[in-house]
Parts: sequence; C-alpha cells; structure tokens
Amino acid sequence: MKKIIVMMLLQVFVLSCSNDQEVGYVPLPLTLEAPSNFPELAYNLDNNPLTEAGFELGKSLFYDGKLSVNDAIPCAFCHEQAFAFTHHGHNLSHGVDGAIGLRNSLPIQNLAFLNEFMWDGAATHLDMQPIIPITSHLEMGETMGNVVEKLKADPNYQQQFERAFEDGAVNAANMLKALSQFMVMMVSSNSKYDKYVRNEEGVTLSAMELDGLQTFENKCASCHATDLFTDQSYRDNGLPVNPQLNDKGRFDIFEDPNDLYKFRVPSLRNVETSYPYMHDGRFQTLEAVLDFYDHGMVDNGNVDPLLLREDQTYGISLDAYEKESLIAFLKTLTDNEFLTDDRFSEY
Repeated sequence: MKKIIVMMLLQVFVLSCSNDQEVGYVPLPLTLEAPSNFPELAYNLDNNPLTEAGFELGKSLFYDGKLSVNDAIPCAFCHEQAFAFTHHGHNLSHGVDGAIGLRNSLPIQNLAFLNEFMWDGAATHLDMQPIIPITSHLEMGETMGNVVEKLKADPNYQQQFERAFEDGAVNAANMLKALSQFMVMMVSSNSKYDKYVRNEEGVTLSAMELDGLQTFENKCASCHATDLFTDQSYRDNGLPVNPQLNDKGRFDIFEDPNDLYKFRVPSLRNVETSYPYMHDGRFQTLEAVLDFYDHGMVDNGNVDPLLLREDQTYGISLDAYEKESLIAFLKTLTDNEFLTDDRFSEY
C-alpha cells in the first residue's frame, strides 16, 4: 500500500512539473518608476517589457562568469554595486588573463534615460552594449555564439529563459534583452539632492551644500545638465593626452577630426564613490579633479570652447571655498539606497 501511495505522489509531482514546463512564460510585470525630476525615458519598454523573470534572468547573467571565455569574468567584475557599479580602485578595467583595458569603467545607473553608451558612444542601444565587453579580448574575450552554447547546456538557464520569454529561446537576442531588463531597473534617484528638489521628508541642504549647488549651476551645469547630471554630449575637456594610451576618444568611431579627444560627459551621480575619475582614471580624488579644471587643462587642439576663459586660457576658475562647497554638493548626489539595494546585489 505504501508503495502505491509513493508511486501516486511521484506521478502527481511529475505531472505538476510537466504542467509548469508547459506553462513556461507567465509574465509578471515589473514597474519602472520614473522619478519626477528626471527627463523622459529613452529606452523603449514596448520592445522589451519588464517582467520579474526577465529581470532575474538578467541578474543571473550579470553575475555569471560564463559570459567570458575563461568562465571567470562576469559583468560584475568591472561593475561593483557599492561603487556605483564601477571597477573600484582600478584606473583601467581588467579582463581575462589579467588583460588591462583601455578605459575606466563607467557607472551603471539610470541607463534607461540615456541614448548612447560607452565613453565614445560606440553603442547606440542598451541591448547592444554588452556585446562590446563580451567580445573584447581585453575584457571578457568570448564570442556571442559560444556564450549561447554554454547557456543552452545549462538546465537552469533553459528554465529561466522559458519563464522569461514567450518563445523560451536561449539565444543572443533574449540574453541581451534580459541584461537590459536588469540594467533598466537600475535607477539611482534617492540621494539627498533628489529628496531636496522633490521636497521630500523635509530634507534641506546645508549652507555649504547650497553654495556648492549655486557654483555648480553657474560653472558646471552646461555639460552636467538635468538631474541626470550629463547632457549626453561628447567633449574634449583639455586633458593632457596619455602617451601610453593615446586614446583618441570618439574619433575612433567615425574618424571625424572634430571628434578628436572627445569623450562622453559622464553623470555625476554617486560620484563620491565612483573614483578614480576621467576616461583613464587618472584622478583619485574630487579635489584633484577640481584642481585640474582650475589650472590643469592644456590646449590639445580640440578643447571645448565653453572652457575658454576671457584671458584665452582654458579652465574653470575656482577659489578654495568654491572647491570645498562644490565637493560638499557633489556628495549630496550619493544614493545609498541604490548602492545597497538588494535587488541588484549578487546574494
């Protein structure tokens, strides 16, 4: 009798599993809450609706070394949450077999509101952006085909793809969409500054922070515009050219002389934690960055005209108090809720 009962229970278990597999894709929508002080969403959610299963699949992929040739370098290797998803402590990104990349890792935050990606704008759609690091021999060193084959061979991923997408296919398109769903949800918008401008919780800025905000609006906001703190343009900010890298920036994309030494204006959100700074990570502190803007620029032949002073030198004149108050203001852009949000952590 006991054997019969056990067999019946096993049949029920098998049938229930079979039914689950047949059901497969059951979309449970995720809501992306766009902050009231942000510009319009740039990412088209109609082409990739956010679901719980899609987000969780993207998260699994983000933290999985299978996306690299040696199965050891995940996206998260160069993008650590506590540091606004940058490669903390490294001037340049590191990759497979100790390879050193050409640029500092940009933060991953608020990407759903951006139109282009990477320091040089090489990616014009978020779904396509991961292809660049995955296939770079200096970063993850893999091919998209090999990554897909590894995922197909993993039963857990087979189930995750079935739950995440209507066609259930383990392919590159769905993999990239899942990664985008994870990154689209990475919205950093709960800093002290945000709560201040939204009049939340009675948050106020100190006198020094307010002075820094005024200096920022007068001397920095032309490039670090809107509450994304970037105008999404590409500019030459007068950095002396690093002779070891000779990085020509956006010029390498279109070979347009007007793009020589131009790099993307980065967002300043969570800038307190995302050091080192600049495309090659040459500055370790915010103080060093402001000193550079005050008196360290050089004429490399293509410096942005906005940075030309009346005396025909390049720079942004800042006295000691302006620097101190600017840094106090920039620290109000730190969003500790985002930096510790369990939704985006590996464990």
